[in-house]
Amino acid sequence: MQLYEIKLNPNKKPKKRIGRGGKRGTFSGRGTKGQKSRAGRRLRKAERDLILRLPKRRGFRNKTKSPKPVIVNLSKLALKLKPLAEDGKKLTLDVGTLKQVKILPKHFSGQVKILGHAKLNQGFVVKGMEVSLGAKKAIEEAGGKIENLKPSLK
Repeated sequence: MQLYEIKLNPNKKPKKRIGRGGKRGTFSGRGTKGQKSRAGRRLRKAERDLILRLPKRRGFRNKTKSPKPVIVNLSKLALKLKPLAEDGKKLTLDVGTLKQVKILPKHFSGQVKILGHAKLNQGFVVKGMEVSLGAKKAIEEAGGKIENLKPSLK
């Protein structure tokens, strides 16, 4: 083997370093301005950008995962249920009855909560709905009762 027979491995060629003067011009092939033209550039991580986009306000909380119940007022119920009340019979109040009286839309599927302090003339049986303490008291004073769900404390 002679010295003139030795060849360089083209894969071992060092990476060309730009921006060191010479014949490449003022911007050294990097273009003008911006993050990619600077020396020692490092692109920002996407996670950091997502964190920066979150609102930074006092008391901020993410949206609740469970849907909130639809609130129905006791005084509105008393007005709408007058035509349905039969003498001597207690009216059963559930989601189906509220749809029939058009308080809830036809295709409603969710929770309902009854609120209010109105005085009732007739008592009715509430099934499968949340009831506030004030509404529970008013319903029981009128001679009605609440079944299935426990009354909420709010």
